[in-house]
Amino acid sequence: MSQLTSIPFSTEKTFRSYNQEQGKAYAQIRLDYHPSVYQAIIDHHLSTDGQLGTLLDVGCGPGTAAYCLASRFAHTIGIDPSEGMIATARSLGDAKSTSEPVRFEVSTAEELGRKLSPPIKDHSIDLITAANAAHWFDMSRFWPSTARVLRPGGSVALWTSGHICAHPSMPNADAIQAAMARIEEQYLMQYYERGNLLTRNRYLDLPLPWTLAQPVPEFDESNFLRKEWDVAEKFFADQQEVDLDTFEKMMSTGSAVTRWREAHPDAVGTEHDVVRMLRREIERLLHEAGVEKGQEKVKGAVQGVVLMMKKKA
Repeated sequence: MSQLTSIPFSTEKTFRSYNQEQGKAYAQIRLDYHPSVYQAIIDHHLSTDGQLGTLLDVGCGPGTAAYCLASRFAHTIGIDPSEGMIATARSLGDAKSTSEPVRFEVSTAEELGRKLSPPIKDHSIDLITAANAAHWFDMSRFWPSTARVLRPGGSVALWTSGHICAHPSMPNADAIQAAMARIEEQYLMQYYERGNLLTRNRYLDLPLPWTLAQPVPEFDESNFLRKEWDVAEKFFADQQEVDLDTFEKMMSTGSAVTRWREAHPDAVGTEHDVVRMLRREIERLLHEAGVEKGQEKVKGAVQGVVLMMKKKA
């Protein structure tokens, strides 16, 4: 039995509740997606007779994807179970220019705004998106809810950046990748949840409407699209080298790192912190390859994927 399939899917909430300060920190350090990702989604949606009426971004976090796509739609709604994330998304509204303000609300992927006031109406949504979020959803409840709120012929786009590795162009890249894998296995693997593992294989095992124990018949498997990005293609908008201070901040937003730190509060911020230990090992390997002190930079290799489904017209 594989590591992924041996972890049962829990219907309990696995999302992390952020306060507004944490939400702002998350928004500042997490990268936006490359325009090609958004364009691929819009192009496929339109090519299959999708409309540009209302967009619903699920697990929207600080509103990154919702704001980027809002100019394409007459109306945009972002929902997230974390009040801190929604507060952050709302606070960024003045800095984002769209034809209509984005509506941000606290709601889960399983409810899809059913209990909001006003609620998200049945058959009112043209496109549902979820950026690096679907691996935390209870898909057995998410898919019936999408069938409820989507218009006939509406689309669903789910995407993830996959497992991030050391870019092969880095000095000593193979040794750095081996160090990352070793620290992950030794310290973090026990804090991985099923959602973390779903991202590692780029949603190959993500439950889809026709693979559920109780399939959702409103979706047609023949219209399913899986589009992959390889290392040579940019999945994030700014896949550049970053210094190790930025690297630490980016690593610190990971859910497995957060759970490790909750289990080891005395180590947080010290040389025994899991992220700091990884940083020191990367520093050592870069120096070994001739990189001067103070000039250390890292670059990630990302292999993203977008999944798109259509509701039957």
